[in-house]
Amino acid sequence: MKPFAKYSWGVLAYSILVILWGAFVRATGSGAGCGSHWPTCNGEIIPRSPQQETLIEFTHRLSSGLALILVVVMLVWAYRQYEKGHMVRLGASAAMFFMVTEALVGAALVLFQWVADDASLGRVISISVHLVNTFLLLASLTLTAWWASGGKRLQIVNRRLLVGGFVIGFIGVLLIGVSGAITALGDTLFPAGSLAEGIAQDFSPTVHFLIRLRVYHPMIAILTSFYLIFVVLWQYNSSQERNIRLPALILGSLLLLQLGIGLLNVLLLAPVFMQIIHLLVADLIWITLVLLFAASIQTLQPSREIG
Repeated sequence: MKPFAKYSWGVLAYSILVILWGAFVRATGSGAGCGSHWPTCNGEIIPRSPQQETLIEFTHRLSSGLALILVVVMLVWAYRQYEKGHMVRLGASAAMFFMVTEALVGAALVLFQWVADDASLGRVISISVHLVNTFLLLASLTLTAWWASGGKRLQIVNRRLLVGGFVIGFIGVLLIGVSGAITALGDTLFPAGSLAEGIAQDFSPTVHFLIRLRVYHPMIAILTSFYLIFVVLWQYNSSQERNIRLPALILGSLLLLQLGIGLLNVLLLAPVFMQIIHLLVADLIWITLVLLFAASIQTLQPSREIG
């Protein structure tokens, strides 16, 4: 594997860790650890005598800043190594765009104080936008690494049925992610003392709207998972190519694993470590779906590098 490809996969892996740490910040209520200041932390570049919440939030900001630098390096490297019009350049440019918007959304969360114990509609909308942007960032990083590893240009012409089937799957996973983020926020802000209490909250007309919304997440997750399993079987049985069958097999396994984790998460009343694992598997499902889509509709025409 070429150095740039290894670097790109590394940036993707590191970005997943940053995302998981961001979920830890939310789950522990540490989003206000740096107050309403951004990019400084409580008005300081490096906080002095920080509390635990400040350390958690400040660490997330440092790791996010490093992720931004890594993507900048990837973008510059891509433009130096690959010719004009190469798909690696497109992927790296898209990753840079979504990395910047990721930082802006994160800044908005802090500046508008949509953190800690805030349960406003503004926070719900902002975390939904944040989730969608995060998934688009992961898709861009994944495609950049895949193209750098020898993946071909995507060919969507005359593949309406195949592309349409995947688009429905992508939309379904985004809906799972958004509803999951809202559910996780509700579980964090309004924790239930027992499973019976949580079920009673779900159907109470007087509870906060975040609690009433969380009932939709498992329904969306089950329906989308069964649909994606159909897509997996479709692609696995219609191709003998390893680069299609392998991600199809991995995706199917991850979907079944995620359903089990989701059930366990409910039974355990969504502890922080289970929320992190749940998000990790969700990210891996999204990445694998992107890889399966790319392998399924790639053209056979290769592209060239500079030099």
